[in-house]
Amino acid sequence: MKRLLAINISKIMKFIDIGANLTDPMYQGIYNGSAKHEPDLPHVLERSWTGGLDKIIITVGTLADCAPTFEIVKNDERLFATVGCHPTRCGEFVPDPEGYFASLCQQIEQHREKVVAIGECGLDYDRLQFCDKAIQQQYFEKQLELATKYDLPLFLHCRNAHDDFAAILQRNRDKLPRRGVVHTFDGSLEVAEALIADGYAIGINGCSLKTEENLSVAAKIPDKSIMLETDSPWCEIRPSHAGSKYVRSKYPTVKKKEKWEAGSLIAGRCEPVMIR
Repeated sequence: MKRLLAINISKIMKFIDIGANLTDPMYQGIYNGSAKHEPDLPHVLERSWTGGLDKIIITVGTLADCAPTFEIVKNDERLFATVGCHPTRCGEFVPDPEGYFASLCQQIEQHREKVVAIGECGLDYDRLQFCDKAIQQQYFEKQLELATKYDLPLFLHCRNAHDDFAAILQRNRDKLPRRGVVHTFDGSLEVAEALIADGYAIGINGCSLKTEENLSVAAKIPDKSIMLETDSPWCEIRPSHAGSKYVRSKYPTVKKKEKWEAGSLIAGRCEPVMIR
């Protein structure tokens, strides 16, 4: 009886992928600037819907992502988007800060029914070669104004920067109408508990489950504080990850991109359907 119940639940459960980078060139068949196969985003989406996803939020990481993102989501009631600037791209603000901010506002206002969060924004001190700390901090804080102005939650990114990240959020705490989610979380239990205590959810994907320590942290996060994401095409659970021993789902997969088939996944390229 319990087995039958588990099977029935697995058939009716629907998932929301809260973060997928569906404008990535990989879904156009392009890898490191080289075309390997035909664009296959429609196949990726169809696999998602038939595989149990109910909704997908496409992550925007720069102003240039907005046009292709809203082209994808405009005619599908299951697709939504964030609007914001990834910390490694915050240098794009510098030539014309107010103009860039105004353009983000324009994108939100033009697509208000599709925009469900501000982001991906935050701090990334692991990749300072792309944008220095001062610029990241300045324009992370600036983007919090978007959350206030449009009454939207935050889709947050934090890498090796928790103290500064937390300080900026705390400084603006009373201005933020909602909280949000810290995606691809791979920090300590202490950090997770502090974020949860302040009202934030914890985003879990394959990169959150790399080590035994990661698994220990994830196991202690309350279910109600977890949001699931794939961060496609990145952050799959790889065979080398500690979390791989718990993976039960299997999908038809080709190892070489050049051997692409419409009905198969590609090894090394994550898809929303892999959230199950």
